[in-house]
Amino acid sequence: MNEFDMTGKTVIVTGASYGLGVSWASALADYGANIVATARNEDKLQETKALIEGKGRQCLTVGCDVREYDQVEALMKAAWDEFGTVDVLINNAGIADPRGFRSEHSDIDLYNDIVATDLNGLWYCCRASAQHFLRQGHGNIINISSIFGIGGFEGRSPGYFAAKGGVTRLTEFLAVEWGDRNLRVNAIAPTVFDSEMTHDAIAQSGIMEMLEGRTPMRRIGSPDDLVGPIVFLASDASKYVNGVILPLDGGLTASRGYQPGPFPTDEWDPRGKPLMPGDAWDE
Repeated sequence: MNEFDMTGKTVIVTGASYGLGVSWASALADYGANIVATARNEDKLQETKALIEGKGRQCLTVGCDVREYDQVEALMKAAWDEFGTVDVLINNAGIADPRGFRSEHSDIDLYNDIVATDLNGLWYCCRASAQHFLRQGHGNIINISSIFGIGGFEGRSPGYFAAKGGVTRLTEFLAVEWGDRNLRVNAIAPTVFDSEMTHDAIAQSGIMEMLEGRTPMRRIGSPDDLVGPIVFLASDASKYVNGVILPLDGGLTASRGYQPGPFPTDEWDPRGKPLMPGDAWDE
């Protein structure tokens, strides 16, 4: 028996209109899974649908803003109505602030939007899917956290750190609460990856070079590095894995290293230098 075989299984992937969400949906389709692809951008979802169906799998697309619980409930109903049973939910939808402003210069509104999407939206998906998973007697939720949800790094996005820290703790909590009813909850915690969404920002800012030097494997990750872990956690190969936060970072978190600066983003931070004792207030 091939425990990695996903033939006949159905996987919901949020944030499946671009980037890592597309990579994961494509990889799972390669292993036999049917996909429910969801995101706010319904036009981009049609590209995902064509990709999945080109592999001979079924793909249902559902427009959904995970910040709105009624839309999340409608998503879950549509998925179960279409396929009868859903096996896996991958909570990938999220946003970040790539500008690298220091926390004292960060935007309050963007902080709230990141937390609303990356943490609250993820929880909405967990809660709404659990209504179905628990009733059918089996399920598998894979949350997307981050190494920034494990410890403090110079990520420069307080909303993202707060949200991903919440995802990490929520994952462990739900794994404990739902495990006895055969609903597993795990999380992947990637470092910064060279993806469609991040490439320009990390290449032009100097962050890529900095992270390559800090990472024991001396390179940052690519979408291909995420295929094996997501297939493992989504498949029956991980059927006794529950409550795990899996770092995908080339050994960065194991190094426990912290670089106090200066940071590449300081050179192009339009909000200026760090606030220091004695600095005047802006007029």
